Amino acid sequence: MNLALLFSSILVLDQATKYLVRNTMAIGQTVPVLGQFLRITYVENSGIAFGLRITHGTAFTVLSALASLFIIVLLFTHKNEKTAFKASLVVILAGAVGNLIDRICYHHVADFIDIGIRNLRWYIFNVADSAVVVGMIILSYLIFVSDLKTGKRPVSA
Repeated sequence: MNLALLFSSILVLDQATKYLVRNTMAIGQTVPVLGQFLRITYVENSGIAFGLRITHGTAFTVLSALASLFIIVLLFTHKNEKTAFKASLVVILAGAVGNLIDRICYHHVADFIDIGIRNLRWYIFNVADSAVVVGMIILSYLIFVSDLKTGKRPVSA
């Protein structure tokens, strides 16, 4: 698996979708995709995630950058791990970098994926958020479930 291609694909998809939303929609505008279940709703999130507010945006941006660097270090120090392990880290990194680009360039993140039923809606999110969540689910599975079945240590020290 080409991890650089995986990283680039996620990052390009994230930035391209945010660009399209920023340049074709007004903040707060909603466009139904699958009725009211899936909508594109453009919001700008200056908080951490899921609309949670923060008071020190610069500090959070620096911490996000440090977390991204930590993932890069993990990738280099665990280069002999399973491809799935490295791929999960790359997916998380791509999402983190996608949102970090927004924070640095715009001081907020463009969110637009809006799912729910009637008034029961999830927080509006983006491709980068999805990548971080999917990467964390895969990584958690590999660490806590998959290797427990085989009795192997999930990650070598």
